[in-house]
Amino acid sequence: MNAVERDPTDHATPHQVVIVGGGAGGLELATRLGDTLAKRGRIAVTLIDRNRAHVWKPKLHEIAAGSMDIDAHDLDYLAQAHWHHFQYRVGEMTGLDRAAREVQVAPYIDNEGRQVTPARRIRYDTLVMAVGSQTNDFGTPGVAEHAIKLETAQDARRFNRRLVNAAIRAHATEGDGPHHLRVAIIGAGATGVELAAELHRTMREVVSYGLERIDAETDLRIDLIEAADRVLPGLPPRLSAATLRLLQALGVQVHTSARVAAVDEGRVKLADGRAIEADLIVWAAGVKAPEFLKDLDGLETNRINQLVVRPTLQTTRDEHIFAIGDCAACPWLGTDKLVPPRAQAAHQQASLMLKQIGRVLDGQPLHDFQYRDFGSLVSLGEYSTVGNMMGALVGGEMVFEGMFARLMYRSLYTMHQLALHGWPKVLLDTLARTITRRTEPQVKLH
Repeated sequence: MNAVERDPTDHATPHQVVIVGGGAGGLELATRLGDTLAKRGRIAVTLIDRNRAHVWKPKLHEIAAGSMDIDAHDLDYLAQAHWHHFQYRVGEMTGLDRAAREVQVAPYIDNEGRQVTPARRIRYDTLVMAVGSQTNDFGTPGVAEHAIKLETAQDARRFNRRLVNAAIRAHATEGDGPHHLRVAIIGAGATGVELAAELHRTMREVVSYGLERIDAETDLRIDLIEAADRVLPGLPPRLSAATLRLLQALGVQVHTSARVAAVDEGRVKLADGRAIEADLIVWAAGVKAPEFLKDLDGLETNRINQLVVRPTLQTTRDEHIFAIGDCAACPWLGTDKLVPPRAQAAHQQASLMLKQIGRVLDGQPLHDFQYRDFGSLVSLGEYSTVGNMMGALVGGEMVFEGMFARLMYRSLYTMHQLALHGWPKVLLDTLARTITRRTEPQVKLH
């Protein structure tokens, strides 16, 4: 049966806003809506996510490498909801009933196999899809079985545990031969490059904690594999060249114009016949939206499963459903391109959605999303940061690297924290982490 249409100017019954996905855009939107419209009783906000805690996705490579302790940086959804006047419901979205305006959520099963919550249907007046993206392996044989994809905090933790275990295993190898610890990273975009640079330091930190049989100069090896003809193919060539020089100076083996044909246990096979041996293999190439979005009750999607949206961020086939962040195929006004899947885009779209929902309540026409590209930043750990700034910020395009770029990179995470917590909590948390960091190992060992 079709849902009954509501008068958008009727404030007696709160307008039900459901946000699916607690990533950068979804959680920022839920927090800001909760602190404004929900706090005043005009709307009720529900955030749905299959995870119990939020971690900023651009930090996953640091968690994987062990340079960032996830327990000091994750944010509990239930607590955030309590503090900021919205509801959190745990579970994975499995379907959509547009006629009834209901989201279908799967049962939540804990690590011991016990059901925590049953299958549910959650009603909405306005639905915002913010489910992010996942790695696209392009159907390459063996990736699912033998490579780790850094898509979630659980993936990053799993990689870190395997890294430490591989180091201990190499140290315990019998005989006087080499005690190899080899990592192959497939994809030299931002994630792959950042992980390679971070691992160069943390692998050496790990072996310094009593694993003296491993020679850091001869036994540790990182291979970075890229199908394009240069690393960071999305950035200007000058930055790619500077990054390549730094990676080579660190001893990272960089393979460009190298297409992966298959992944086996302990080996990456290239299309040209070469094979690269590895104890750990990471797939960091390609992006697509989650599979369940395809054919989601008739909503339009593109070839990588993104929901196609109008400039207002409304889906093309349902004005009550919006999409933001990596899962949205959003037109970049003034160009023939789509808005790129970046954290800054999700942040900007969340800011617009805050205003859009207010306009929906007041029965006013919606605004178009105008993406402002402030450029890209890529961290090379403690060694350097490279990036380009563009658009209104500098009146053109500027490429830069070094300390200034590093400060700009760190400020991105700070801005995300400020959107979720405000200045007082961010300052106190930063101070507490700085003090605690001096009394702990500089790399996570468990």
